[in-house]
Amino acid sequence: MAEIKIGTTIQRRDLSAILTIFRLTPEQGSSFPAYKAGQYIALRRDNCRLTKRIVGQDGRISYAPDLDEHGVQKRGVVTHSYSISSAPYETEKESWLEFYVILERDEFGNPGRLTESLFQLDPNTDNKVSYFYKITGDFTLDKRAAGFKNVILVGTGSGLAPFAGMVKQLHHEALLGKPTDARITLIHANRGFNELGYQKELLDIEAAQKFDFLYVPSVSRPAKEDLENVAIGKGRGNNLLRSVFGMPLKEEQELRILGAQKQDTTHAKAALERAVRPVLPKHISKDRLLARMSPQKTVILCCGNPLSMDDINYIAEANHIRYEKEEW
Repeated sequence: MAEIKIGTTIQRRDLSAILTIFRLTPEQGSSFPAYKAGQYIALRRDNCRLTKRIVGQDGRISYAPDLDEHGVQKRGVVTHSYSISSAPYETEKESWLEFYVILERDEFGNPGRLTESLFQLDPNTDNKVSYFYKITGDFTLDKRAAGFKNVILVGTGSGLAPFAGMVKQLHHEALLGKPTDARITLIHANRGFNELGYQKELLDIEAAQKFDFLYVPSVSRPAKEDLENVAIGKGRGNNLLRSVFGMPLKEEQELRILGAQKQDTTHAKAALERAVRPVLPKHISKDRLLARMSPQKTVILCCGNPLSMDDINYIAEANHIRYEKEEW
């Protein structure tokens, strides 16, 4: 088992009440292991609210607070792996790892055991995070995208994290005279404009064009000012991709299927009414995106919400495109 070390949080930047970016330095006298963009590391905190696994009569698994004999929720150690959003060159130069983390909640609204603790981090007081001295994973460009001319990165929510590291590293290598031959397209969808992590950096990298890179940001719950901002797209990442290929919204497709099966469509109709119609940023046309997605030369790498990833897998299969997703 990998050695456990204790790192220090030196910076935290909240993008919203449920999304933050923080930097972690290694244990004093140590350094982080070398890694590739797209890999992950296991983080640990010692004072997390504990839960217990419950299997229902129908086989469904749920989690409930693990209470002591006095009815108080127990606290203890929780470990979870997180994709690294910094690029390897940044860690080599600055000695920190960066993370783009969402405050997870279960179906009852309870916060995730470790993410709740991470959102209590304060660089000035409560700033310690344990980590396993091992960075691993094969969700890297050399493993998942080798030989493809077109690489489509689709990040939903905090699923941007591995792709942020990839794009920043590609830009750095291009500045050193080693640009990638692949055309890289990054689609990132999050709830609102403020949650589009790394947007300025990604726009600057796109503008520099040291390698062929196209950035497509989108918001799935646009506020009034978001609707007026033509530089960002609207709609969820999977529906944005569906619109490029001329496919119906996921909600439209599900409604049609239920209708054809003579099933109750009440919830499906409500979901369709809530869905934001996909709109691309004004400066990016569907034809331009399609030209970067020829089936035999394209791979889609996806990370983020499991339901969105499943639908993007469906979209890829329907259009005969190779699909890869982050999982561990």
